[in-house]
Amino acid sequence: MLLVSTSGVLGRAVTLPPVVTIGWRALLAVVFLLLFLKWKSISLTIEKKDRLKVFLGGILMGIHWVAYFKALQLSNVAIGMLTIFTYPALTSILEPLLLKLPFQKIHLFLGLLVLAGIAFLIPDFDFENQYTQAVAFGLASALAYALRNILMKKQVAKYHGSLLMMYQALIIGVLLIPLSFQTSMEALQDNFMWILALALLTTALGHTLFLLTFRYFSITTASIISSVQPVYGIALGILFLGEVPQWATLVGGLLIISAVIIESLRSAKKKS
Repeated sequence: MLLVSTSGVLGRAVTLPPVVTIGWRALLAVVFLLLFLKWKSISLTIEKKDRLKVFLGGILMGIHWVAYFKALQLSNVAIGMLTIFTYPALTSILEPLLLKLPFQKIHLFLGLLVLAGIAFLIPDFDFENQYTQAVAFGLASALAYALRNILMKKQVAKYHGSLLMMYQALIIGVLLIPLSFQTSMEALQDNFMWILALALLTTALGHTLFLLTFRYFSITTASIISSVQPVYGIALGILFLGEVPQWATLVGGLLIISAVIIESLRSAKKKS
């Protein structure tokens, strides 16, 4: 979780447009993930019937990353990370609608709790305000991530998580790299170490280690543990960038993280 949480600080450190950053991050991550898959002797085969979902999942993952980095550029680590962490509550609301499962009243409560948290994050409802724009991009990122996770639910049970991540990163890189030609080579060189750190620490190592914990924890337990991400991210933002969040941001974050923990605990109780 500490490695995954570096996305906030590293995302703030990069000065390139988000589409350029994500394009190079994705392609570098492909190299690291491919090495890992070869080391573990994991088959690279995806069945033909699953390829369209993996492709669509890659597009949604790309939207998630680009919108998240745009949110970081417009605000700070705290707001960027807290807004994307609305995705568990969004998932709990969208999953019954999209998969035609019974809708539960608790989901309405969780949705309201998250909305209350977002209200604390928004300084005002003027879309000319950068922080308001950042929250909007953060919510778009969370929505894309929730949809991607719902879409990939069956594939995650069928294929190794790093294999899916590798193919989706490849899709993102191939689609976004052509847009990087608008950026000078000098700008790319200045930001290369930050992008390399994102690809290796955050994407390849962080996400792979997190997926490996599923061997020891239930998905529910892992999701509860993952709720520490914004806390780590904010702490790293304070330590390395001097970004001390306002009290309203902390209150909003507490409400959002509470919704994540409540949903995770409820899922655990339901499964037991």
